[in-house]
This record gives sequence, structure tokens and C-alpha cells, in this order.
Amino acid sequence: MNFAVIETGGKQYVVAPGASLSVEKLPKAKEGGKITFDKVLLLSDGKSVKVGAPYVSGAKVEAEVTEMGRGKKVTVLKYKRKVRYRVKKGHRQPFTKIKVAGGKEAKPKTTTKKATTKKTTTKKTTKKVAKK
Repeated sequence: MNFAVIETGGKQYVVAPGASLSVEKLPKAKEGGKITFDKVLLLSDGKSVKVGAPYVSGAKVEAEVTEMGRGKKVTVLKYKRKVRYRVKKGHRQPFTKIKVAGGKEAKPKTTTKKATTKKTTTKKTTKKVAKK
């Protein structure tokens, strides 16, 4: 894999092997663990590019979770004039930092179809005659 475009947390990221990036919090991930992204939108190996509709079937990108934490604090202020209304709140967005290991695409399975012969059966029917 040369590079890929993955979707996680409602956002799209361009990733390459060895790249480190910060994504939205992944609840099932543990620090030091591995995680697999199966929502791959585009996969390039340098020679060819595969674009999904919407996802590339069978393609996966593997990454290692390096850090989980919370971002810088954002201060939110609310103010209404003339009524002495002031509210100050803070917010810290949780994130997961990952390091991309690589990606792979599932190779299509080759199956051989056996020639099947269709058997025809004849059905015997008898007419029922009503008696007077």
C-alpha cells in the first residue's frame, strides 16, 4: 500500500504506512493495541488506484494505537446583556493517536463452476369426471 483514504469518526483521512495521526476517540481501542479500519474509500499501491463505491470491498488498513487522551481546553462563554447572565464552560475533546502499519486488499477468490445438468420430470395427471 502506497497510501489510502479511510473513514472514521465521520471524517476522512489520507494515510500512508508509518504515518502518525490523531483521530476521533475510538471506544474499543486500548493503548498499545492494534485496530483495523475496514471503511477504505480509496487504495493505491503505486501502480494502480482502486476507488470504492462507497468502500473498496475487502480492503483493510491496520494501525497501532499509540496514545489516548484529551485535547486542549476550549472555553465557551455565554452572555446576555442587561440581565446579568454570564456562563463560562470548558470542553476537552477526546482523541486517539494511531500509527498506520499498512493496508491490504482481499484478493478475489477464484471459483470453478461445475456444469450442472437439468433434470426434467414428467408429471402424470388424471382427469376426474363427475358422475350424474
